[in-house]
Amino acid sequence: MLDREKWRLRIRHILTLDSHPGHIAAGFAVGVFISFTPFFGIHTPLAIAAALLLRLNKLTCITGAWINTPLTVFPALGISYKLGRILRGLPPQELHIKGLEWHHLKGHATSLLLGSSILGFAAAVAAYFACYYLVVRFRRKDETQAELAREMEVTGEDMEL
Repeated sequence: MLDREKWRLRIRHILTLDSHPGHIAAGFAVGVFISFTPFFGIHTPLAIAAALLLRLNKLTCITGAWINTPLTVFPALGISYKLGRILRGLPPQELHIKGLEWHHLKGHATSLLLGSSILGFAAAVAAYFACYYLVVRFRRKDETQAELAREMEVTGEDMEL
């Protein structure tokens, strides 16, 4: 299922990246936005493409794209669908689908894309600020990272080691 140790190491690696906290948080936030899209099976390639196009860190973008897990995907889809219908001026309805493949979802695509965009944007904004806060807090606790953060503040840009 979920390998806690693997996730702990991945998060620690993200927190110790030699990049500005805003750059790290931006990559994570874009990945979180992607995780809310109904394009299941291609979240990782989408995250890599977004990271390359927007010059973001691929690791943080991919990690953000994996936030929406099998436990949360169905509630997120249902909320996205209802939100999309409301925004289109239609009455909210339950989403009834047979699977997550696109041919099952395409009949509901407009409402799903609209709702998931709004929900994904809200989640991405929250993820940006949470990630930024965690990176800054972690760097203050770790002496090596604190020195790196001080150097970045002085230069105003990313450090290359």
